[in-house]
Amino acid sequence: MIMEALKRIFIGLGFSNVLVFGTLTVMMMTNTEVAVPILWENILGSMIMGAFFGAASLLFEIEKWSPLKQTMIHFILSISLWLFLATLVGWLPLTPVAVLVSISSFILVYLIFWLSFYLYFKRVEKEMNRSVK
Repeated sequence: MIMEALKRIFIGLGFSNVLVFGTLTVMMMTNTEVAVPILWENILGSMIMGAFFGAASLLFEIEKWSPLKQTMIHFILSISLWLFLATLVGWLPLTPVAVLVSISSFILVYLIFWLSFYLYFKRVEKEMNRSVK
């Protein structure tokens, strides 16, 4: 279990670093300069989120839990960590409109990812059932 968690953490770090690289590429192409401490904080925040999402995917393998319980716990942990990091790193200005828009955006992105994975695994399930027949 520990090895699987470490594997998933590193996969999450890989995804976050690809996103950071894309962001840095856009910044470089637009000649945007950022102080190293600010860049460091943002990269660290991204890496923490990536590691979290990698490790948190294990929640969906707890067979004693219903899919609803798995999803709700994953969602609550995800949005809590994201709000904490977004506030700490400065991704989220603490104004009512910014908080509302940011939380709404997080929920929308979460729903898109959740629905995509749900549909993918339903398709895999259907193909597996078809191959057994």
